[in-house]
Amino acid sequence: MAKDYYDILGISRDADKEEIKRAYRRLARKYHPDVNKEPGAEDTFKEINKAYEVLSEPELRSRYDRYGESGVAGGAAGFDMGDMGFADIFETFFSGFGGATGQQTRRRNAPAKGEDLRLDLKLEFREAVFGGKKEIRIPHLETCTVCGGSGAKPGTGSRTCPTCGGSGQVRRATRTPFGSFTQVSVCPTCNGEGQIIEEKCDSCGGAGRKQETKKLEITIPAGVDNGTRLRVAKEGDAGLRGGPPGDLYVYLFVEEDAEFQREGINIVSQVKLSYLQAILGSKLEINTVDGSAELTVPAGTQPGTVMTLEGKGVPKLGNPVSRGDHLISIQVEIPTRISNEERELLEQLAQLRGDRIGKGGIEGFLGGLFNR
Repeated sequence: MAKDYYDILGISRDADKEEIKRAYRRLARKYHPDVNKEPGAEDTFKEINKAYEVLSEPELRSRYDRYGESGVAGGAAGFDMGDMGFADIFETFFSGFGGATGQQTRRRNAPAKGEDLRLDLKLEFREAVFGGKKEIRIPHLETCTVCGGSGAKPGTGSRTCPTCGGSGQVRRATRTPFGSFTQVSVCPTCNGEGQIIEEKCDSCGGAGRKQETKKLEITIPAGVDNGTRLRVAKEGDAGLRGGPPGDLYVYLFVEEDAEFQREGINIVSQVKLSYLQAILGSKLEINTVDGSAELTVPAGTQPGTVMTLEGKGVPKLGNPVSRGDHLISIQVEIPTRISNEERELLEQLAQLRGDRIGKGGIEGFLGGLFNR
């Protein structure tokens, strides 16, 4: 049974043009034979291409919605990108589909920009707050230094493909019950390049690029957060045929901290006090992202009180001089057991205050002190 084109791309039947394009790009990257060597990946890639050709062209899509696959027989058979290089795979988005759109497709042997790359990078909490230098290693395609990106063995060259005349494509007209359609496919002789290399470079196998791992030092700005994206220009894959390299996009993910939480540009933490410290007031040494600091707790401070250390929070991204605050939530510890001596003293205190000690005993009395 034929597969549904919408299911192949994983989209709804009312998806718009941009949704279809995004779905295709994602799946094509995943299943392209240059990238995915698993059994069946090439067949899946061809199904994806066929589904995209039909659903991306309004007239073909309309016929498919009405008549199914039989309604586009012959109209979707010529869109075959399985032989294209991975870096060239999305050229069709900007040049149309030959006879399907009536637009002339750009020459396949023109310079092409390299692919953009993505790297997910984990940061510790303080690294995200203050930023700094970070060393990373990225695998990417670099221009072959032996052939200079031509793919030809040094001392040799290339010649125009006799099958396609240098266009990289072959066309044939097909008559169907719905009319005549021009089908465009990648030239099988030159694989869409328009040129035939006389002798392939021994170093890159004729690809013009080689997979290399590169070490980079990048700068993390102060104040970054989960999902912040950094662009590192020209550190993606090398371009084809002299085209410019792509960019590297670094997505940042911040690890949780055992002591501090983040709320925007403020930092939140908790500090525990004894009931006596809360009643009498105290000076405490607490931790901040800048190191230790002194916190003055006024006498009679209630549980849940939030105290503020101004300017001890997260630097504002793009303006590190401006910082948020450190918010400290006061937690008062009420003892569940006390010594006889403590009990006598607290009973005397209760009498002085005129407090009646009920079923909760002294422990209940202590709790009452902080809820008046």
